Amino acid sequence: MTLTAAPRATGSAAWADALLLSFAQAGYVQAEPAILQPAEPFLDLSGEDIRKSLYLTTDANGEELCLRPDLTIPVARDYLASDRCGQPAGFSYLGPVFRYRGGRPSEFLQAGIESFGRQDRAAADAEMLALALQATLAFGVSDVEIRTGDVALFNALIDALGLYPVWRRRLIKDFNRKISLEQDLGRLTLATGPGRNEYEGVLAALAGSDRKAALALVTDLMSIAGTTNVGGRTVAEIADRFLEQSTLKGGALPRDALGIIKRFLAIAGDPNDAIVQLRALASDAKLDINAAIDQFESRIGFMAGRGIDTKATRFSTAFGRGVDYYTGFEFELHAKGNGLEPLVAGGRYDGLMTQLGAPSPIPAVGFSVWVEAMTKIGRKPGASGSGSSA
Repeated sequence: MTLTAAPRATGSAAWADALLLSFAQAGYVQAEPAILQPAEPFLDLSGEDIRKSLYLTTDANGEELCLRPDLTIPVARDYLASDRCGQPAGFSYLGPVFRYRGGRPSEFLQAGIESFGRQDRAAADAEMLALALQATLAFGVSDVEIRTGDVALFNALIDALGLYPVWRRRLIKDFNRKISLEQDLGRLTLATGPGRNEYEGVLAALAGSDRKAALALVTDLMSIAGTTNVGGRTVAEIADRFLEQSTLKGGALPRDALGIIKRFLAIAGDPNDAIVQLRALASDAKLDINAAIDQFESRIGFMAGRGIDTKATRFSTAFGRGVDYYTGFEFELHAKGNGLEPLVAGGRYDGLMTQLGAPSPIPAVGFSVWVEAMTKIGRKPGASGSGSSA
């Protein structure tokens, strides 16, 4: 990782000087990861769907490479390869990223901060939001709306409900994809209705098995029955689809699970009010999700301690950013009156570091500044206004 002791602006833009100075004053050292990156981490963590937006090439050894489509993963990879791996460390960045975006330029600037190794998660989360608000001031933007959520709360709820593994995987995967989650909840309604599933006997036999063992059994049964290839799909592919779809149709959930999930997803508004509603839900449903609620409540306290008006923030249990590797706090800053494109966005991604090869879990949280969106509405640095609250 190439690190510089002092911020270095890109070009002569005044906002770049102001932004990087604010990051440096907060103790975040500028990182400059390589533009050319291994493609595998991006494909593994974001799925093959991202392939159509990457600029790919192959080196002489056959390794697939890409122009970096964002800076979070490259900064994390450099940190893991450094002698500071596992220790608390904070990095800032400002540089070009490359991603196909239809009619918009494929090369654009991204700025941001990544914080690794801090065990005081609630305090680190609050610091990220405070620094994100400070970053908007570098562009002269002060009138912003804060939207927050916490995927750890949803994950804790799903774990406490004791769902079949296929349902747990599907719901957690689709949490950030609202259309998919709504479809899942529709299937939940069907699954809790009357009637006997035609595969009930098979599912009863598979109950409690891990996915690999269950898939092997179904594949063997289909092979014994003489199934080889249907519609171009292999036996393994057909078995995998059967296992998922039959379980989704099979009354695999506790009868009250749907109502509990819908009640949870309806909680929104003032974060302090949300804490009261979450504790009431946990008590009524007799679910052990108090550790996740305690972490949420601690974060709100640290946010208030940093001068953020928590009553003016918009919290929702259903809020998600569409990024699979987020594991906790998520947030977006929007210009007032602009509900679509965020100016700054980020969150906690503790699971990413082990996925990138860390031998043990490393806490991680950060945010990205969408420079294009900022410069469209920004004023010169030093403009009047305060960005400490929504």
